[in-house]
Amino acid sequence: MEAKDKNYYEILEVPVGASHDEIQEGYIKTKNAYSANSLALYSILSEKECQDMMSRIEEAYSIISDPLKRKQYDTAKGFETNLVKEPIPQTVTTPTTENNEINKISRLVASQKFALDFEKDLEFENQIEKTVEFSGEFLQKIREYKKVELNRLAEMTKVSKTYLAKIENEDTTNLPALVYVRGFVYQYAKCLKLNPDLVANSYIKRLKTNLETK
Repeated sequence: MEAKDKNYYEILEVPVGASHDEIQEGYIKTKNAYSANSLALYSILSEKECQDMMSRIEEAYSIISDPLKRKQYDTAKGFETNLVKEPIPQTVTTPTTENNEINKISRLVASQKFALDFEKDLEFENQIEKTVEFSGEFLQKIREYKKVELNRLAEMTKVSKTYLAKIENEDTTNLPALVYVRGFVYQYAKCLKLNPDLVANSYIKRLKTNLETK
């Protein structure tokens, strides 16, 4: 379902009868999910689509976090009978300091999670810089050079270790459709601080050529 077709509760991923606390938690969760630091969606949604979704999230929160606006919205949508019976705060403000602290912590955790600690080899760095066609073997060489174990890369990319190993071995057995493989390679490259578009496009082109020659 497209974001424009969802009601405000669906956008914040909370039930229609959600409490004020649930609405606030849903707001923080969905906002973080579509933020610039999120890796989960960048290979699926464009930057503009994520920005549009962030605007929808803000719009949804501004309505259903306000008791009066929420009542009017629920009435218009026919949700009024599902409202929870609980005291509603008299003063409702958009999360500021608390959310800023949460976002700072999230960014810090993300930066630590995706940090690379390795000794640079200028000759190899130059080779990487000049490369325009990336093979699975070369990607593995870069990963090992940057001291990233396959298990850690699986955690960083949210792609299974099995698929990552198949990508490095250029083994197409039991891999999903190429559009998904491209997303996996894109994430692989981005986590290793490579040019994700160049790596993903050249790898998929190579994989297609290999499949055609079999």
